[in-house]
Amino acid sequence: MTLATTRLVDDLGVLVAGQGGDGSLTVVNLLGTLLGRRGFHTYTAREVASRTKGGHAAALMRATSVARGCLGDRVDLLVAFDEEAVERAGHRLADDGIAVFDSSAGARPDGSLPVGATVLEVPLARIAVRSHRRDLFKNSVAFGLVARIVGVSDDEAAGILRERFRRLGDAAVRSNLRALETGFEVAELHGFGQGAGPWRLAPVERTERILITGNEAISLGFLAAGGRFFAGYPITPATEILTWLQAHLPAFGGLAVQAEDELSAVNLAIGAAMTGTRAMTASSGPGIALMQEGVSHAGSAEIPLVIVDCQRSGPSTGMPTKPEQGDLAMLAHGSTGDFPRVVLSPGDAADCFSLAIDATNLAQELQGPVYIALDQALGQDSATSEPFDLAVVTTTSGKRLSAHDVEGLRELRRYVLTDDGVSPWAPPGTPGGMTLVTGNEHNEWGLVSTAPGNRVTMMDKRMRKLDTVRDRLPGGRAWGEPAAAIGLLGVGMTTGVIGEAAQRLAAAGVPVACLQPRTVWPVPEETLEFIRARERVYVVEHNAEGQLAQLLAASGAPRERLRSILKYDGTPLRPGELVGRILAAEENTR
Repeated sequence: MTLATTRLVDDLGVLVAGQGGDGSLTVVNLLGTLLGRRGFHTYTAREVASRTKGGHAAALMRATSVARGCLGDRVDLLVAFDEEAVERAGHRLADDGIAVFDSSAGARPDGSLPVGATVLEVPLARIAVRSHRRDLFKNSVAFGLVARIVGVSDDEAAGILRERFRRLGDAAVRSNLRALETGFEVAELHGFGQGAGPWRLAPVERTERILITGNEAISLGFLAAGGRFFAGYPITPATEILTWLQAHLPAFGGLAVQAEDELSAVNLAIGAAMTGTRAMTASSGPGIALMQEGVSHAGSAEIPLVIVDCQRSGPSTGMPTKPEQGDLAMLAHGSTGDFPRVVLSPGDAADCFSLAIDATNLAQELQGPVYIALDQALGQDSATSEPFDLAVVTTTSGKRLSAHDVEGLRELRRYVLTDDGVSPWAPPGTPGGMTLVTGNEHNEWGLVSTAPGNRVTMMDKRMRKLDTVRDRLPGGRAWGEPAAAIGLLGVGMTTGVIGEAAQRLAAAGVPVACLQPRTVWPVPEETLEFIRARERVYVVEHNAEGQLAQLLAASGAPRERLRSILKYDGTPLRPGELVGRILAAEENTR
């Protein structure tokens, strides 16, 4: 089948779906790598069932000529390996899109695809079994057909596939290359010759980029900032932090430990931090809940610690593979009693890298816990980014005492009162030093004391530390029209969506000012000033209660100016969806 016109593609949305194990992610990864080499910015995500094995699985990709931090509104190309894929994803295909349906088990379901879409019914699995004796090769057959559709050369496609399967050995490379050739033959049957497909990729300037997830960027930032100990327990969607650091920390003299549970993980990290080692732990909502006693101990005993929360849909076990931002209140106010803590929130992979460095340094300066609030989408989705500049990374140690410093002291009180609330400390093992640590309230020496006066003195001392580090907390990223009466504010996975929505709103005659606070708690004055300068500020977040808006209001933001845009169905907002909701809300204000 040959389409009447050739379409120039500069913003391509692809969805490949089937059952777990069908190779949906393989097809998207191959295509993403190929388009990345062409100079396109790519963003890839996955939709998988919240189960250990099997079930429906989808891989999504967006390739754009300009950088975008999210998936788009439309799916241009749908590759469906079974009927369920069409039934679940068919409605997302654009009216002028192309669907490749694996007809091995029968015809596609009626009425599940747009009338104007081009549909190619190809028995991919049957072809793979007939020609290559295994249906597993259907993903390489599909990739050959897809490569012809998007207009890349056969040699380019073969080169990418060869790289992808090289680690599996020469036999695997040869088998998949033969399957790729079969895909080219299938394309020929539909009129898609080499260089004669229905689409042509727009020319894009090629610059050096890396493809990285938020979890990987957090891990790299922690390592670059001198982090040398990590303890964690596997949990979706934070497990990749543990596995990445297990693979790379030892080469730098560090250690990453898989603990028996989250309680052990946080306490192992606290123990390492007590020695003066820069330490981190990571989990998701259920695991962070279990860590709360340990985190409060770090706050009371004034021990530096970085904790990453890769948020997922809750409550309880919830939907482990789905994104949400429902832990913000817990991070800001969780655990027992009052103690100083900082909550940072990155908006893209570059942010993840830089804020991991900031968090590692801040923990040393604060001598207490610093959270990094990720979410499933930001943590696990892959996006292209400019390479990180390791040369600009700096580290700070706070008020650390050396053996020489201790030698010059008449006495060493671990929790000595200071104007800024931060006490000089010597890690255990420092010659001449001494440290007493307890979970009970204590005096300057670290001895247990429940005297009312001491309690107030020590509580005030610890809380002063927030004012001490406040001017060093990471500032937000602002863009849009600075004088606009309408503001958009969000963190994490909403950042890229807000950025694209703002451009569309401006084009529609609705200018907006945007802010991504990179420090969520304590709420910075710049965030409050941003809200006070607007008539209305739409706080965009993925939870049911508007937790970020509540934190802002409790910190002094005018409540009457805040408007919540919430989503908590387990799917991320798309730019067009956000634009529609804002325009509808604005219409209601008139």
